[in-house]
Amino acid sequence: MSNHTHTEVAEASHSGAKSYIVGFVLAVVFTLISFAFAMMEEVPKKVAFIGLSIAALMQMFVHMRYFLHLDTSKAQRWNVVFIAFTAVLVFIFVGGTIWVMVTLNSRMM
Repeated sequence: MSNHTHTEVAEASHSGAKSYIVGFVLAVVFTLISFAFAMMEEVPKKVAFIGLSIAALMQMFVHMRYFLHLDTSKAQRWNVVFIAFTAVLVFIFVGGTIWVMVTLNSRMM
């Protein structure tokens, strides 16, 4: 038998639903910010690129926190390590590919 009472289960599910709603609202806000940067022509391209990059990173963190439930607890530490390792590998692969493509012309001559 479970030792959880009905109120404990109800509180846990309520906080879970609240977490999903907060995550959804934050994701929508960062999406709207991204669209605003993309649609405003009077904003310089460099500022728009920086704003879009920041909004994208913030949205990634919102998804990891509110939807994937990754936090700094000991139970989630290995998941965070694996995601960081994957990010490093992707950075090496993509960065290496871009570097090869950029320097390809000089190496072919």
